[in-house]
Amino acid sequence: MVPTLDPYTTLGVAPNATTEDIKAAYRRIAKRLHSDKNPHPGATAQMQAATEAYDLLLDRKKRREYDEMRSRLSTEDDYIFTFRVTPSKRNIAALPESQVIYLLAEIFPDERAREEEQEERVANVNLTLVLDRSSSMRGQRLERVKVAAHQIIDQLGEDDILSIITFSDKAEVIVPATRVTDKPALKARVSMMIASGATAIYQGLEAGYEEVKKFYGPKLVNHIILLTDGKTYGDEEQCLELAEKAGHEGVGISAMGLGSDWNDIFLDRIASLTGGASEYIQSSSAVVEFLNNYVRNLSQAFAERMRLSIAPDPDIQLELIFKLAPHPQPAEIHDGYIQLGSLQAKRPIVVLLQLQLPANMPLGFRSIARLVADGDILQNARQSYQVVSDISLEITDRPVTEEPPKSILNALSKLTLYRLQQRAQEALATGNFAEATKHFKNLATRFLEHGHEDLAQQAYTAALQISQTQALSADGQKSLKYGTRSLLLGPGSMSTVFLNEET
Repeated sequence: MVPTLDPYTTLGVAPNATTEDIKAAYRRIAKRLHSDKNPHPGATAQMQAATEAYDLLLDRKKRREYDEMRSRLSTEDDYIFTFRVTPSKRNIAALPESQVIYLLAEIFPDERAREEEQEERVANVNLTLVLDRSSSMRGQRLERVKVAAHQIIDQLGEDDILSIITFSDKAEVIVPATRVTDKPALKARVSMMIASGATAIYQGLEAGYEEVKKFYGPKLVNHIILLTDGKTYGDEEQCLELAEKAGHEGVGISAMGLGSDWNDIFLDRIASLTGGASEYIQSSSAVVEFLNNYVRNLSQAFAERMRLSIAPDPDIQLELIFKLAPHPQPAEIHDGYIQLGSLQAKRPIVVLLQLQLPANMPLGFRSIARLVADGDILQNARQSYQVVSDISLEITDRPVTEEPPKSILNALSKLTLYRLQQRAQEALATGNFAEATKHFKNLATRFLEHGHEDLAQQAYTAALQISQTQALSADGQKSLKYGTRSLLLGPGSMSTVFLNEET
């Protein structure tokens, strides 16, 4: 079996490394990552990869076969991605209490992919649309979804795969997975969609997963887009289990909520488990533009199945993971990996990590975390590629005064707004209305300080509404959550498409 990851990169040794070099490298890794010493899930995943690499390279036959395969498939012109990890500080004061440090992890596509004059299409997609057609979608909402699906069919080519599932309390495969050759026939099937029934997301998601698997391919962007306007009942755990499975197998799921009557926390988790995105489409008039832009971005993938693992040293705690780009949203670790989805040809993946350092660290240089970014570069014959970054800091009793990098300061400034909004929403959910009102007022002030007048007005209105009625509309909650989240990308990002036209 051909290994997924390059064993030389995994162990940090050269291709001509001796047996002793390999053993020494493995011992260094095991000293930090073995489960007897390091309980972090990222350490477990990295240790498993290191053990597989070690076993292969110590087996002469397997190593020779691997080297031959590597030589045959790899060329000097292969594309790569770069991985940069920037700490908020390079030297840390030795203190008797714990301290927080931030790491900004950035993954960039090959310069050639960004600079070459290319057609807009880069990758072929194996796309499944899972569309809610429950009774609440009746009228303008369903009609706009049909228009969006028609335009998606128009922008796909003969080498793309498309399947379309509709669901209410049952799922129906209206377009089985097929190459996009007979576009009029596909559009005709979409036009026959009729709204009726309740909302059972698992039925649709399961049918969509079965369709996307039929043409699953390493050279394709294998992705499911779920669009719903309602809450599912009784099957959330099944949906999350399916999302975990899809993420493990390299199928992304992006979850789009239309209107305000859907569970944003649930859709966030589905997206996080697979490297997809969770997005808010405020009105039916925004559906067509939003879905078309999203599919266009999928077709601009440079690399797929991107993952990040972080193995903090045993005495260091990982406190927060937030994906800043290309789609700002919380991230989580599953089986030792953070699923990141697609790396676009012209946009990086950016993740912010918060670590807690222990008290009373001895003076001198020390490691704090080992990070690995891996994924499949679609245009390479040997697609699998990975980069390892080992982060070390100096612990000193005479720390040099240094400003954190501007990129981290900017990210933290906007993330602070998002977390303040989160605390306000949590206080509201637990019935602490005075606390929620206070947080929303503070948020309004902070928005004004940053020049975000529209969001400031929304936050102030929310505070006023809660103080008077002890409630906040679902639309108000989602507008603030996703509006604040969109700040993490800045103006012009796709996540800022919250059109306010009447439905």
